[in-house]
Amino acid sequence: MTTLYTQQDKNIRRTWLLMTIFFVILIAIGWLFAYVYNDPAILIIFAIIAIVMNMVAYWKSDSIALSSARAIPADPVQFADLHHIVENLAITAGLPKPRVYVINDPSPNAFATGRDPQHAAIAVTTGLLGMMTKTELEGVIAHEMSHVGNRDILVSTVVVVLVGLIAIASQFFLRSMMFGGGRGGRGNNNEGGIIFLILGIIGIILAPIVATLIQLAISRKREYLADASGALLTRYPEGLASALEKIQAYDRPMIRPSTATAHLFISNPFGSKQSSIAQLFQTHPPIEKRIEILRGME
Repeated sequence: MTTLYTQQDKNIRRTWLLMTIFFVILIAIGWLFAYVYNDPAILIIFAIIAIVMNMVAYWKSDSIALSSARAIPADPVQFADLHHIVENLAITAGLPKPRVYVINDPSPNAFATGRDPQHAAIAVTTGLLGMMTKTELEGVIAHEMSHVGNRDILVSTVVVVLVGLIAIASQFFLRSMMFGGGRGGRGNNNEGGIIFLILGIIGIILAPIVATLIQLAISRKREYLADASGALLTRYPEGLASALEKIQAYDRPMIRPSTATAHLFISNPFGSKQSSIAQLFQTHPPIEKRIEILRGME
């Protein structure tokens, strides 16, 4: 039977697996760079980058996520009610109080980040604070607190750095090829080398897509779990269900949404009105389904 502790262990193992996968992908990208430019030193550089970025992803990804979202520390006096809600729910959950941040954005949203409960942070938008009742805000904070307790913030926060790095490396490779890079490579002088080079370019194009698919698979499951855990924490599922209804009704993107941090938020920061193809790559399950499940818990 799945318990909180087995879920925590699973997420810790998943994090190390994820970091290993991204390490391999980066090494593969580096090897393709080295092949095209006929310079083995490039592979060594990529190996060093992969190791350093894995360390950064583990130790500093929370700071990167908060900075990317333009979150600032919530003043204890100005946002006293928010601090009280976070503190009370942390005590109920048996967790240390996370650091509390505010994002100046009219779109109602929130996210949790950090490598473990001792280094966790919760950020909410000013739009969320202005729109929610106390019970609805408690539902949202309980949802984010559940991410902290379930230890899935480690997985999600690490993804922020690693997905971004793979996307940057892929774009750099493709642009260098467009501007004539790698012409001196040994793969350009025979038919087999050209075929191999084409396959390499395809691999570079697919790398960020694979990263996004991993990101999506992790995110959708964790949202359902956090909804359920948060409802159990407050013992009032309707609070979160009502909050999600208000978030859905607003349905306008945040001012500065980022694909790197989109999966962290309780709701898609780009809004739900996207093309059918874009919806296939959404990192959040449908809000209607989440509300239905929550109200079925009552």
